[in-house]
This record gives sequence, structure tokens and C-alpha cells, in this order.
Amino acid sequence: MKIYRTMDGIILEKDQCFRNLAVTSSWNDLVNRDDLYDFLVNEWENGEPLENGPDPIRLLAPIGSQEIWAAGVTYYSSRLARMEESKDSGGGDFYSRVYVADRPEIFFKATPARTVGPGKDFRIRKDSTWDVPEPELTLFATSNGNIVGYTIGNDVSSRSIEGENPLYLPQAKTFDGCACLGPCLYVPKEPLEKNTRISLKIERGSEVVFSDKTRLDQMKRTPEELIGFLFRETSFPGGVFLMTGTGIVPGTDFTLKPKDKVSITIESIGTLINFVGDQ
Repeated sequence: MKIYRTMDGIILEKDQCFRNLAVTSSWNDLVNRDDLYDFLVNEWENGEPLENGPDPIRLLAPIGSQEIWAAGVTYYSSRLARMEESKDSGGGDFYSRVYVADRPEIFFKATPARTVGPGKDFRIRKDSTWDVPEPELTLFATSNGNIVGYTIGNDVSSRSIEGENPLYLPQAKTFDGCACLGPCLYVPKEPLEKNTRISLKIERGSEVVFSDKTRLDQMKRTPEELIGFLFRETSFPGGVFLMTGTGIVPGTDFTLKPKDKVSITIESIGTLINFVGDQ
């Protein structure tokens, strides 16, 4: 099952068929259910059938009042990239250590107000010279810490600021328009397959300037492990989103530019498309 949050209400998708959700509960109340899959299956029967899926122009990010957090250095390729960007500041060893440590790197990413939905523009910092998208499987966990859904996240990052000093991570990661989320909340009966593919494509005009792909089985830590650490001493009354890290990192010769089109695809979930806004 997939849930789309739109300007006109909530739409369900099942086997490429679409229905309006009949219940009038808020998005927060709807998704913060440990029995979300079973609930949606039951509500499907009461929904109004639709000829087409949601209008892409009217899609919203699948987030209500929830916070977005993120995990870092969960893929070996990310470990190497972070070590490279921070070697001149002496911070490279920190990323090597956290990759093998028992405790993962987890940090606050964005509020709903700093999050953009499908088709919308995101921002790169004016005081940054090296900026990249980070395509990430994003978990949704209920207030009880149970993973009930998945979406696609773009953890937009300033590598020049983070590379200057690891203590600048909050400035490199959190700013207006720093996170993209969508296009839906995917709610399966069973967890995603470990061989699920993630792909990234960046277009500049009519040219593809970067593309790559990876799989979830390349991630060192499990979703359950990451959520477990996030919930150790922190509560989330409406549930929480957690970006799980990226296994796709453009090289040192690439940086985002205004009007770039960024497409992130995760099997079973769909494709999230966003654009770099004018600075």
C-alpha cells in the first residue's frame, strides 16, 4: 500500500489502483499506528475509486508534524567520501571510527517547514562551494519505535562546510529547504527486501551529469538498529522519519548547480524528483 498526501486529501494506491481515503483523521493520526498496514487494507474497501493517481503538481511531502533525523556513514562508500573531504581538517579518522563503532552517527536533519515535497525546489547554501544530493531510504517509525513505512529522502549536504570541520555538520545539513521527501509513504506487509535498489540521476539541461546506483544490502547497519539507537533517550509523540545514509556519493569534481534536476528511485517506493532552486 502507498499513501499520498495531497492538497486535496489523502490517496491510497494498491496494485496500481487508486482510491480516496474515506477517513477524516489528520495525517499525524493516520500514520502513527502500529497496525498501519492492516488499517489501510480495511480502509481500502471504503475508499472512493479514482481513474488516475494523484496530480503531481498537488502532491505534498508525506510529513505532518514529524521531525526528520538522519544516520551517517552507514555505507562503505560514504565512509571513504567523508574521510576524503575531511582529511585536510584532520577529521577523516572520525568517519573511519564511526563506521566500525557500536554506536552509529545519528543527527537531527529537518523540521517539516524545512522539508520540500515532490517536484519542488530545494536549496543549496549560498556560503557553500561544494553541494551534493544524498539519496536515502527513509524510515517512518511510530511513537512506539515500530517501523511501519518507508519513503525516499534527499539529505542535501554541503560537503565544503562539513569537510572544513566535522563540528560544522549541523550547518552543512540543516537549513531552509535542506530536505526532500516523497513521493509517498510506502506501507508494505513485510519489510523491504535487502537487495532493493536505489538509483540517482542528476540532469543539467538535456544532459545527464551524474548517475549511480546501489542496494540496501550494502548498508552496514539495519533499519531496526538505527531506529533502536534513535529511540534510546528521545521520544517522538507523532512518530519520526529517519534517513538511513547514502551509498551514492558524487566525486570531488561534482557540485550541484541551480536548476539541476535530481531524480531518486527506490524499488517498490517510486521516484522522487526535485530541482535545485535559484540562489
